[in-house]
Formats: sequence, C-alpha cells, structure tokens
Amino acid sequence: MGGAKKGDTVVTVGTRKGLFVFHSRDRKRWQKRGPYFEGVEIRHAILDPMEGKTLYAGVTSEHWGMMVSRSTNLGDRWDLGKEGPRFTKESGLTVTRIWQLQEGVDGSLYAGTEPAGLFRSEDHGVTWSSVDSLNYWKGRDKWPAGGGGLCLHTILPYPKDAKRMLVGISAAGIFATNDDGESWRMYDAGIREYGKQKFFDREDAMTCVHKMARDPADPAIVYQQNHAGVFRRNRGDARWSLMEKGLPVAKSTGGPFGFPMVAHPHDRGTAYAVPLVGDYNRVTPKGSMAVFRTTNGGKRWDRHSKGLPQKDAWFTVLRDGLRTDDGDPAGVYVGTTTGQLYASRNDGESWQLIADHLNGIQSVEAGTFGGQ
Repeated sequence: MGGAKKGDTVVTVGTRKGLFVFHSRDRKRWQKRGPYFEGVEIRHAILDPMEGKTLYAGVTSEHWGMMVSRSTNLGDRWDLGKEGPRFTKESGLTVTRIWQLQEGVDGSLYAGTEPAGLFRSEDHGVTWSSVDSLNYWKGRDKWPAGGGGLCLHTILPYPKDAKRMLVGISAAGIFATNDDGESWRMYDAGIREYGKQKFFDREDAMTCVHKMARDPADPAIVYQQNHAGVFRRNRGDARWSLMEKGLPVAKSTGGPFGFPMVAHPHDRGTAYAVPLVGDYNRVTPKGSMAVFRTTNGGKRWDRHSKGLPQKDAWFTVLRDGLRTDDGDPAGVYVGTTTGQLYASRNDGESWQLIADHLNGIQSVEAGTFGGQ
C-alpha cells in the first residue's frame, strides 16, 4: 500500500495536472505519491471514509471521458468504471466535469457533475444511475451558471438518516431531500440578496452557494459560504441567519466573500473559512494569507496566519481547497491555486508547508488509512 500503515493520515490533492497523495504517521513528515493521471484535471478525489483504503478520483479526460476511477492500493493501480455518470440522450445534457465525490450513509457513492447533476453508484463507481428527480427538475432551464459553470459541487448526506441529504448547485441554490432523492425542495430563505442588506424570503430564491458543512456535534446545523456572505441554519430554522462577525466584508457582495467552508471533525460550533477580497478580485486580502476559525458557531471569527505567507500571496483557495482530518487535535489542510499545500496539526493555530509548485490545486481531502 505504498508504505502507508493503518492509522496514517492520508491527504488527497486534486490539481489541474493530476492527483497527488500524501501520507504521514505523525503529520510532521510526509511522503508523496503521484502524480497520477498526469496532465489530466482531477477536480475532486477522496479516500473512502468507511474502510479507509480505497481512493476515488473524478477524472476529466479528453481521452477517457468524464469517469470516476478507483484504486484499492493507494494509487499503485487504477481501475476505470464501465461508464461515467451520464444524462439521458433525450435531455441534451453532457457531463463535462466530475465536481464532487461523496460516500453516502448506506455505503453508496455519489457524484456531482457539471452541468449540474447528481448520480449514484451501488457498485463502487463501476456503473452509475441518475437521480432523475433532481437532474430533470422542472424549471432546470432557468438555473443560472456561476463563474465556474453550472455545477453540483457539494453533497452533504445526513449521518443519522440515509434518506436525508443537502446538495449545493452554483448558482441555482440549495436543494434538500428527506426521502432518499424521490423528491427535493429548495432551501435558500434568509440568504442575502447580492450587494444588498436585504434577504430573500423565498426558499426558491436561486442563490450562489459556494460550500456547506455540517456541525460535527449536531449535523442538522449547517454552515454555508455563499457568494453573498456566510450563514448558518439550525435544526428547525425557517431561514438561514448571518454568522459573519470578524470576517472581512467584500464591498461588491455586501458580506464576506470566499469559497470553502469546513467544520471541525469533533468540536461543536467550530468551523473554518478562507475569505477573499471579493468576486471582482478573487485573491487573499492585501496578499496576506489566513484561515479564519470560529469556535462558537459563527458568533465570532478569528484570524490565524502563523506559518502562512503574509506578503505577496496573491492567490485563491477554491471551494474544495480546505479540509480537516479526523485527528485530535484536528489537522487542517489548505491548498492554493498557485500550488502550495499547507497543513496544521493543532486545529488551525499554526501551519507548515507540505508541498509547493503543484499545478493549480482544485481540491484537498483528508482521512485515516485503514479507517479509524
């Protein structure tokens, strides 16, 4: 298994030119594997969270097409499925990217695509079925695309109920199901109107969700980075509410602008974000990199930058460029569009550089080899 041992931390890094896999026993010294799929864009890749040995990679290849590939030996060998996620011919839609991979509570594998679609595999990515109730949603033709295209980029199963799930589509909004995907409802009330201090009253407002994360202690609490600000929604809430104190505000949107949003693996109310200047200049403010953390559910955010570049750091962190592992204290990982991968072993208090000069980091994921 490429030198990895049970209990090692594994970090997968999807880039514009291939996939890299890092693993470590102590999260101080790292071994690198790859690149795999050289020259091919890997928008997202994950380590199976249940058994901790299988890697899945969303492959955007002109040669193979849009496929999900699997490795059961930490990248030594990769198997392509029989087919990638596909819309029906009658729909006129063609998958151009695999944006998100996520394992469901029942062990099934989900893929989110561009154009926006949700697909499920019951055989570890060998074949795929379409979640038709969402993919052929009435009014789909009115869904607006975000700056990165019309993509389904976030899949949030509910750990306590396999029938419940949230997905995020840029820029169509947030969709929820309580019946295993048989039906869906929109979930956007309370989000700020672009550039204003007015908030949508309607659930079907079609907002540009960037990323969502569930609170580890109560997964019914969801944190969200939206194009127009940062929000949370609690169990039973009728609408999203602001959680922005301490975050820099983008003048164009009216609220903090950025892409990623992740939660701590264990601690209630703890989440991380990386603000940018704004949608008109998608770089770190003043060229100074920082990861912001809240430990009280968004009542207050604090800036953490020890070990991160504080001068001329003019780059972006994309929506899947920030992730936590399941350690205690938690490891936090952040990758930049200029190819730097940073890691924290102490809940985000301080950082070290793991890798440099990777080609445009698209995603970072972390897990434990061999399961917990």
